[in-house]
Amino acid sequence: MRQLRLLDKNKDLNNLKILLRVDFNVPLQNQVVSDSTKITKVKKIIINLLHRGAVVILCSHLGRPQVKGKAGFSLEPIKIAAEKIIGQEITFINENFKKNIEDKIQKGKKLFLLENLRFDAGEEKDSDYFSKTLADLGELYINEAFSCSHRQHASIHGITKFIDSYAGETIYEELMALNSIISDTQKPVACLIGGSKISTKIDLITNLLPKVNYMIIGGAMANNFLKYKNFKVGKSKIENNIDSTVKSILNSAIQNNCELILPVDVVTAKTFEDKGINKQLDQIEDDDMILDIGNETIKNISNILKKSKTVFWNGPFGFFEKDNFAIGTNQISMVISELTKQGQLISIAGGGDTFAAIKKSKKENDFTYISTAGGAFLEWLEGKILPGLKVLEIKN
Repeated sequence: MRQLRLLDKNKDLNNLKILLRVDFNVPLQNQVVSDSTKITKVKKIIINLLHRGAVVILCSHLGRPQVKGKAGFSLEPIKIAAEKIIGQEITFINENFKKNIEDKIQKGKKLFLLENLRFDAGEEKDSDYFSKTLADLGELYINEAFSCSHRQHASIHGITKFIDSYAGETIYEELMALNSIISDTQKPVACLIGGSKISTKIDLITNLLPKVNYMIIGGAMANNFLKYKNFKVGKSKIENNIDSTVKSILNSAIQNNCELILPVDVVTAKTFEDKGINKQLDQIEDDDMILDIGNETIKNISNILKKSKTVFWNGPFGFFEKDNFAIGTNQISMVISELTKQGQLISIAGGGDTFAAIKKSKKENDFTYISTAGGAFLEWLEGKILPGLKVLEIKN
């Protein structure tokens, strides 16, 4: 990827209208924000732009109203949460964007939030009409929504045809973190891939195998590898018709001189309410479910982490939502956290479930970088071109 256009930190922003694409697609419970991480992430950026004299117009999507209907998907509850976090009054604009913003600016308002962009069908269609409607609201555009940059939507892609456009600070930070895995890497590199399905991670694993020294597979996706190696997996979650994929990954690891690490023991239970029993792989019974990695596996992973310089982690290593089966994930989080604090490890983690698991272990502030981007994060690591970043590249 070429270098992205970044806004000059010394540029005079006084009274300049900036359309700031953020990711306020946050979870709501009873119309109250239940996790404000994404809002907090851009707090300093918004405050800095306001201090430099800019008029800031925030825009985001929330959910999929084009599929499920608009009810419950207004950004107004998020406006209330954002005001508390940012410490600034936010003027909510739900119709006639341009006219209402200009009227409010005349009354001294400086910070705005537009209604859910996906309420207009033109957003997901990347329509020129909606792209220009948004572009006409500002004098320059900044994309601070890396998590949405894999989507060819109007507020991410089409808008850049009609307004002076830049990549934001959070995108720069995200790419710096990702480059520490792919390019500017301190070796040895350990990669932890968990979660439930190999099929959703095949491109990620394939792209990373030539670049890392250890590929550590956990979570339910490890069950397919164990089954392929003729171990019983009982009632554990597996994918069907995936043997050829497993074989391909194992062969690729050998070809790329990458050590592929699988669980050597596991925690099983008959039901999700059971406490769980640590078992060797040859002890798994027909009515067992594998729900976590075992003690010996945790020790093996910890030893690999201690001799690594960089670690990338995507996907939990057990059914972490239940405390009885969160021990493996928590222990990994604690080891990575400690090694990072000691300056022995560069630690990058990404994905919604991964962040939730690390947050549950209360170690989210101890990693070098944690991405909440999800799909965009994984697609970049898979080597795919992100449309929202491609349009922000500096042209030769």
